[in-house]
Amino acid sequence: MERSKNSKVRPYGDKHGDGKVQTSFTLPVECGPKGREAARRLLGQMGLENPQVYHMKDLGEGYTFFIAYGEFGGTVDLSRIEVAAVQSQGMDYKEINAFIRRKIGRKIVVLGACTGTDAHSVGIDAIMNMKGYAGEYGLERYPMVEAVNLGMQVRNEDLIAEAIERDADALLVSQVVTQNDVHIRNLSELIDMLEAEGIRDELVVVCGGPRINHELALELGFDAGFGPGATARDVGEYVARELVSRG
Repeated sequence: MERSKNSKVRPYGDKHGDGKVQTSFTLPVECGPKGREAARRLLGQMGLENPQVYHMKDLGEGYTFFIAYGEFGGTVDLSRIEVAAVQSQGMDYKEINAFIRRKIGRKIVVLGACTGTDAHSVGIDAIMNMKGYAGEYGLERYPMVEAVNLGMQVRNEDLIAEAIERDADALLVSQVVTQNDVHIRNLSELIDMLEAEGIRDELVVVCGGPRINHELALELGFDAGFGPGATARDVGEYVARELVSRG
């Protein structure tokens, strides 16, 4: 099949297709002319043309933060991109509750937690807490959802124990801290522990966070993954539909 002439795209800043990009990074160098030149040369090694360092800030102890610009000559062919994504029919708050009431006939029990050593609760709070996020109610507001926010730094074994005790339908796991791929190890451990308990298939297990996407979630053994910008409506619809599909 012939590819569309408009399928190839590149970044632009001042005008369409000029390839202008902005990047920022930190180097272990003193803040000064030599550090600036080191940053500029690194940009060249990244493949950027006409690299320019527009800002640098001394971070102390021999470290400097840089903001720089350059031109990228390559393109991305949109016609060749396939992305795994959670399918949604765009149900709203009222429609999701009506769907659960009609198709399941009871409240669904959803446990949410920021697990491991991660102490950043902003992600799980955005989905679970009644006040919600981005103009959407959190799952605690849903009359057909028994939403239990276990908070942050919840051990995987404690989350599983709560799931068993409360006869949960779904687990929502938030991972914000991702240094050294700690989120990968923690998420993988949860799935392994659920399988060891023999309850993995009894639960809808969802993860989310700034470096989470649906494809990664599937690779790790989760049912779905939600990245930045996801709301309780997105997660609520998915969980409800998945429970119904399982019968």
